[in-house]
Amino acid sequence: MSVSIVEVSPRDGLQNEAVPVPTADKLALIDTLVSSGLRRIEATSFVNPRRVPQLADAEEVAARLPRGRVSWIGLVLNERGLDRAIAAGMDEVNVVVVATDTFSRRNQGVDTAGGIAAWHRIAERARAAGLRTTVSVAAAFGCPFEGEVTTDRVREVIASCATARPDELALADTIGVGVPAQVRALAAAAAAEAPGVPLRWHFHNTRNTGYANALTAADLAGDHPVALDSSAGGIGGCPFAPNATGNIATEDLLYLLGRSGYETGVDVAGLLPLGARLGGLLGHEVPGQLRRAGVFPGAQP
Repeated sequence: MSVSIVEVSPRDGLQNEAVPVPTADKLALIDTLVSSGLRRIEATSFVNPRRVPQLADAEEVAARLPRGRVSWIGLVLNERGLDRAIAAGMDEVNVVVVATDTFSRRNQGVDTAGGIAAWHRIAERARAAGLRTTVSVAAAFGCPFEGEVTTDRVREVIASCATARPDELALADTIGVGVPAQVRALAAAAAAEAPGVPLRWHFHNTRNTGYANALTAADLAGDHPVALDSSAGGIGGCPFAPNATGNIATEDLLYLLGRSGYETGVDVAGLLPLGARLGGLLGHEVPGQLRRAGVFPGAQP
């Protein structure tokens, strides 16, 4: 059994951090991720730098990425972002459509229908430019402003997005409220409305359910391709969601998957020193747990 890991620490991991991270430190982080075997990395986002100043150096980061072994992903919210991603030579774009109108307006300045319309325009242009596309349905498990998000609502959003033929569909627990029962329900909705489209899952561990959700998603995939987002050290959060906290930690996820019989192709030991490095860089302890105890069985970090 195999699971693909999409590393998001250079983008989602850093975007909500108050301490500015120099470009050189971002590239050093990326080098460690590549050396550990990660082959799909969300390197930055091409959004308004005034709204997400931590990622204002998107073009500079992109220009210095090591090319050839990794598929580099840029997050975009609109066609201007797509223009920048194409010019920067990204391999993939991840386009966000928020499942609730209130959060969508706060995040992107349009309601959900407007986000879906933007995704359709971006998908057509990205495909013509030779970029792989992912559409991410954000707040699919719950909204910080509207509360519960029903499976039927997410099903409608998936159906509307699927007509633009994404290469991948991501379902995101943006604020970390989801539980395995929701993973199962949303997987069934995706299978019904976007048959044959590979699934990607984005979990936050805000309420300590992220790893249970990730393992559920992997188990549900069976022989079908599945990707899981994670962030080194467990850093991350959405700047536009109150009380947003970190993603599931890549090293902790790798340990869980490896002990559960899944192949990922990533060297977990190579990631363990990152926790301390990130803590020093960001000025606070990072949430990841594996670096404290080490892998089992095996040498301690």
